[in-house]
This record gives sequence, structure tokens and C-alpha cells, in this order.
Amino acid sequence: MPLRGSAFERIRDVVTEHGSGEPLTAREILCLLDESDAHEEFESTHEIATVLGRRAQAGDVTVIRSSPYRYEL
Repeated sequence: MPLRGSAFERIRDVVTEHGSGEPLTAREILCLLDESDAHEEFESTHEIATVLGRRAQAGDVTVIRSSPYRYEL
């Protein structure tokens, strides 16, 4: 996964541009990334979930543990 800036920054930027303000699933985030110029950086929902899970430990992301998990940035 080549990075231009951090993976979290790319995700955050795309989610912010989307602007719904609603928590999103990793699949929804991947779809947004596919529509943007960041689509080549992320190949799976697992990559998205891993990046966001790590940032949740730092308090930058809220993980809503439902089925499926949702992420609030």
C-alpha cells in the first residue's frame, strides 16, 4: 500500500469530503476511497479496519461495535 501521507489521513480526508457525519462501515469507506484518487492505496475492508482500529486506540476514531462495525472519525 503506497502512502502519500498516512493511511489514516487519506481515509479521514475522503470521509470528510463525503460529509455525511454518520458512522460508516469499512465497506462504505472503501467504496468512497474507490471513488476518489485514493482507490489504489487500499485493497480490502480489512486494511481499512486495521488502520481505523489502530487509531481508535489513540482516541482518533470511535468504533461502534455493531454488526458490521461502524467507524466515526
